[in-house]
Amino acid sequence: MLHLPEPGQLEKFSKAGPRYTSYPTAPAFRDDFTAQDYAGLLGQNSGPVSLYFHIPFCESVCYFCACSVIYTQMHQKALPYLELLDREMQMVRSHFQRERLVDQLHLGGGTPTFLSPAELEKLWQYIRKYFSFTETAEISIELDPRETSPEHVSTLRELGFNRASMGIQDLDLDVQKAINRIQSDEENLRLYRSLRAAGFQGINFDLIYGLPRQTRQSFERTLDRVIELRPDRISLFNFAYVPWLKKHQRLIQPAELPPTDERIRIFYLAVERFLTAGYVYIGMDHFALPDDEIVLAQNEGSLRRNFQGYTTRRGLDLIGLGVTSIGEVASGYIQNHKTLLEYRRAIESDRLPVHRGLRKTPDDCLRSDIIMDLICNFKLSFAAIETAHNVDFRTAFSRELDLLSPFVEEGFVKVSDSEIQVTDTGRFVIRNICMVFDAYLDRLEQGGQRFSKTV
Repeated sequence: MLHLPEPGQLEKFSKAGPRYTSYPTAPAFRDDFTAQDYAGLLGQNSGPVSLYFHIPFCESVCYFCACSVIYTQMHQKALPYLELLDREMQMVRSHFQRERLVDQLHLGGGTPTFLSPAELEKLWQYIRKYFSFTETAEISIELDPRETSPEHVSTLRELGFNRASMGIQDLDLDVQKAINRIQSDEENLRLYRSLRAAGFQGINFDLIYGLPRQTRQSFERTLDRVIELRPDRISLFNFAYVPWLKKHQRLIQPAELPPTDERIRIFYLAVERFLTAGYVYIGMDHFALPDDEIVLAQNEGSLRRNFQGYTTRRGLDLIGLGVTSIGEVASGYIQNHKTLLEYRRAIESDRLPVHRGLRKTPDDCLRSDIIMDLICNFKLSFAAIETAHNVDFRTAFSRELDLLSPFVEEGFVKVSDSEIQVTDTGRFVIRNICMVFDAYLDRLEQGGQRFSKTV
């Protein structure tokens, strides 16, 4: 059984920090990165790719949401948006020197099933105009049980989708009222059974702890139900309360949020229940059954993170398509325009819809490898970093090794002459440990950048 730190230890390290789906993180992206810069990156690599499509539309606002969303009940907006995606794919594909197969595809949002089954088929027709797939491609989608019909599920399966993530959050009705997302257990069960019957190879449940009106007692029913259904993976996210960034979160009463000590105890309750039920703690809020490929990848040291979270498909260029999408191509990051108007104007002008981005420096690449090894595999070999980047680790990172001292004293990290090893208890403060190696963090915070709490 994984050993958990004392609640007081976690509370001591509860501070604001990035989730490290990339390094440098998105707030460090530059406004002077252009469409021409992106085009240059697209032509650099060969080999398979990962595609992410952002479907931004939602019919109603969930107060907890921190995603990039357009709230509307006007479903006629969907088809013109798909036509913009078609044109963006055409532009992206024109910069490839040769055909590149798709090994991973994900539809996120928003609510991807805001699209009707017929519209999903239309999107797929557009995709297949420009891309072919590997035989073992992972094709996944985020699903809202309130908005996903049996027809959606059958269409998705016919198109080749094989993984799905269901947004559950919390089954307690009082909590659901506080976050404006009333979602019954019957809706969740109906979708789950439909996915299993259709033959989806992997199903993930998304849960959130730290929501308004949530307590250990109220969350117990949600945990019971999730364990009973036994999804392949579970994401247990700490509620990112960022009302300065997402104005609708101001509709949540701060006094109704559980205090830090209770939030940590809710998290501990969930961890203990999932571990007892046989799940493996991957880290950064993720759990999986022992035979899941994400567990096997971590055991082999090949697990990686990208803007969709943990992934077993390492080394792929990630191409983000649609409004606000973020991609990672060659040695750079790219984010599309954040408003639909700006995105449309760029596409209609036959211009890649780049809002900002970043070309990684050698130091960025070095620190990215360090952070990815720590956050994915919980250990860092000095020799591997030295070989890959031609540096003397202890000399180059003497300051950072000193900054790890508090983590060593708490038993979160062990530092030897050859490696950094994150202990079982250290896994729960891995974001804080990675922050030690973030060369941008001080400047971003001094510039007013704010992040969600790490614990």
